[in-house]
Amino acid sequence: VQLQASGGGLVQPGGSLRLSCAASGRLFTINAIGWYRQAPGKQRELIASISSGGSTYHAGSVKGRFAISRDDAKNTVYLQMNSLKPEDTAVYYCNARTENTGYWGQGTLVTVSS
Repeated sequence: VQLQASGGGLVQPGGSLRLSCAASGRLFTINAIGWYRQAPGKQRELIASISSGGSTYHAGSVKGRFAISRDDAKNTVYLQMNSLKPEDTAVYYCNARTENTGYWGQGTLVTVSS
């Protein structure tokens, strides 16, 4: 499984961004895809995930502001981020979980600043 994350950038507080995670390879082995983020000096944390069955999870810190979705025709998972705050600044990673292991995409930097 290979993952390609994109869509990061600089945005003002209150703005929006949409991250994309394009998957390729043995997609039928994927149980779920998640978005993680890692802010400077902090541990990487799970903020949203979507299962192969379509069930979604959003961490409390982003619930109501971020939304994970997927387009099966494009083999892509999205993270729509609205009402961004400076504390959302981090490198965002997507991860695909299979029965035996996980695969990481490269990170995409999101900076929320005026």
